[in-house]
Amino acid sequence: MSEPLLVLALEGIPEVQPGDDLGTLLGAALARTGGALPLRADDVLVVTSKIVAKAEGAFVDLATVQPRPEAVEFASRWSRDPRQVEVVMRQAVRVVRADLGVLVVETRHGFVLANAGVDASNVGPRSGAVVLLLPDDPDASARRIRGAIADRFGVAPAVVVSDSMGRPWRVGITDCAIGVAGMRPLDDLRGTPDADGRPMSATIRAVADEIAAAAELALGKTARRPAALVRGATPPTGEGSIAEVIFPPEYDLFR
Repeated sequence: MSEPLLVLALEGIPEVQPGDDLGTLLGAALARTGGALPLRADDVLVVTSKIVAKAEGAFVDLATVQPRPEAVEFASRWSRDPRQVEVVMRQAVRVVRADLGVLVVETRHGFVLANAGVDASNVGPRSGAVVLLLPDDPDASARRIRGAIADRFGVAPAVVVSDSMGRPWRVGITDCAIGVAGMRPLDDLRGTPDADGRPMSATIRAVADEIAAAAELALGKTARRPAALVRGATPPTGEGSIAEVIFPPEYDLFR
């Protein structure tokens, strides 16, 4: 009988401020959340990119932003704040599509997503005056969190930094991994037999994304629960990077 999947939203994480020690806050939350301890080496700690970015001070004060003419024109056409559009444009290395009030761009991380991940919701007490960027290096952020948890508890669970994204051809958003530490984000099943004994030729499981999505079901969007422990997912072992999930340009049929 397989082990059940357990997702525990961590309790009591306060509003995160720039400079906060996120490892300490998460360690305290793990200690107060019933059933979380003792940690296991195959646990996965999922932390939303929002609190990572807040702790790292990835805010942009909109009062300091001077939008370029293209941002003003796009914002005027779609009733958007031109300063927010300008911030999105600054985060883009390539604009994939600009229409219907949405800028789909490629960020320097390699992510292709709406509005470069720039977030104006749930940004804290300065809501409306600031926007929040994605973490500068989500893999490095995940490694720091993992190290802090290992120092406190003597066990180093894998860490996934998650963010909400839309999906091609489907309505709605789901959480995906944008940074990992202590696990491989993909489970490559090519060459292994399927249930009928036939070798699979194309199946690669997006395990880090699946774990991020499972965690989001427990976290929700408005409950102020920005981290969860996932147990029983048995992630692929090894030191991985989120770069492994970036689709190679030569195979991108929509580029």
